[in-house]
Amino acid sequence: MFADRREAGRRLLERLRHLEGEKPVVLGLPRGGVAVAFEIAKGLKAPLDILLVGKIGVPWQRELALGAVADGEDPEIVIDEALRAELRIETRYIEEETRRRLIEIERRRRLYRGEKAAIALAGRTVILVDDGIATGSTLFAALHRLRKARAGKIVLAVPVAPGDALQRLGPLVDELLCLRAPEPFIAVGAHYRDFAQVSDEEVVGLLEERERGENAPPESPPRESRP
Repeated sequence: MFADRREAGRRLLERLRHLEGEKPVVLGLPRGGVAVAFEIAKGLKAPLDILLVGKIGVPWQRELALGAVADGEDPEIVIDEALRAELRIETRYIEEETRRRLIEIERRRRLYRGEKAAIALAGRTVILVDDGIATGSTLFAALHRLRKARAGKIVLAVPVAPGDALQRLGPLVDELLCLRAPEPFIAVGAHYRDFAQVSDEEVVGLLEERERGENAPPESPPRESRP
């Protein structure tokens, strides 16, 4: 049981310290994933950025993921074709829902990042972080996006996830860290004492706080006292 997302991030950090020398970039999936990622970025003295992904839900059950779209110059769209065929979902719905998700992604990008450019990922070690995995559809799209961005090494770090999702995502990453994979898996929130929704304002605040930490001058070593 994690106290909250920040505590989950600190526990992941202890298993990721071996990456500090690689000067990684830490990416959080808004909103909840950013609170986890902040603790990792702070502990590794790494830059923190976001990767925006929008879930495409089944029309009559929006919480059931049909696929997802990940942000980028050429957005990455991933659809569960088996589920689509089983439920007979029309192509027109997917196209319309994708457009809606891209509009929301643009809104969030302006809100969270303003005019700042995204951190370049080509050749870098990237640690992708979320507060947990349910179906894995959004992370599946996000990981494909990172491959397209030519990230040098991709590390996926989550506090909790179902085993079948980890098996599906494992081949897409160079390193996978999950602290808990309970069976049966009920819900991500069931593994946190505090799983309150993270607000847009909190995401902006965490990104700004980490940026200030990066730009702060290094601490001077203590002066030796003379007898």
